[in-house]
Amino acid sequence: MTDLTEQQIPTEQAPRPAAQFAELLEIEQLDENTFRGHCHAGAPMRAFGGHVAAQALAAAGRTCDGQRAVHSLHSYFLLPGNPTRPIDYEVERLREGLTYATRRVRAVQDRNEIFSLTASFKRPEPTGERHREMPPVPAPETLPDAFSQWDEELRAAIKASDGFRDLELRFVPADAPGVPPAVPGMPQQFVWVRIATPFPVDDPLLHTCALTYLSDLTLASTAGLHEQPNFFQRTEPPRLLMASLDHAMWFHRPFRADEWLLFAQRSPSASDGRGLSLGEFYDRDGRLVASAVQEALIRRLS
Repeated sequence: MTDLTEQQIPTEQAPRPAAQFAELLEIEQLDENTFRGHCHAGAPMRAFGGHVAAQALAAAGRTCDGQRAVHSLHSYFLLPGNPTRPIDYEVERLREGLTYATRRVRAVQDRNEIFSLTASFKRPEPTGERHREMPPVPAPETLPDAFSQWDEELRAAIKASDGFRDLELRFVPADAPGVPPAVPGMPQQFVWVRIATPFPVDDPLLHTCALTYLSDLTLASTAGLHEQPNFFQRTEPPRLLMASLDHAMWFHRPFRADEWLLFAQRSPSASDGRGLSLGEFYDRDGRLVASAVQEALIRRLS
């Protein structure tokens, strides 16, 4: 998990090469069921958890036929990853049914399992549909970019990062029109997200892995809003230590991660040094395309 912040002034961003973010999800195939990747840091000397999860899902997907799409994943962050060392993803083929296929992935670094993921894939089938409506919050074009008011040192760090510089985040103010009233005891936040560099190919697995990466950016901070409401504004030093413990996602409908998605988040509980967050991703047409649940370590810094 990493921590990104809310900004106040819109800024224009120069166009970037189209394949830049997609390259972060590339993994090398070592044998039939083993892949190798490198992940960038989310905190000093700690690999960004969303990057590890995205590459693990990519490894699982590489062992499935292209007719099956990811419909869910469940994962645990076991040990911090070292961003200076490669990570091997060992895939176990648990099920190969007519409709569903299941894979288990062990992310191993220096002989230690640092992350575990189970993913399920399925063939599409026609059914009736329904979904929760998207809240009518302001569009991303009306909101400021999330990094513009960070100080020069923080902006330089983002620009130098392998992955975060190719993201766009725009936070919806809590008092903006269309934001649902907060339920007592359940802090919430809404953020528009997308990959800033268009993907070079229309590959559903690539978009699903990218959304897995994006989903780990802000859920932990949602669970800590009762302790530090202005965490993303960088108006005060961080007061919390936060790290992802486990993470689950369900993918409901096709989407593109390089187009704007609204990430609606809320946290129904925090206790015992842990916080639980729930999230829903909506596309610009208001369709619910994915859901996420995460429990994170939430501790006050001494």
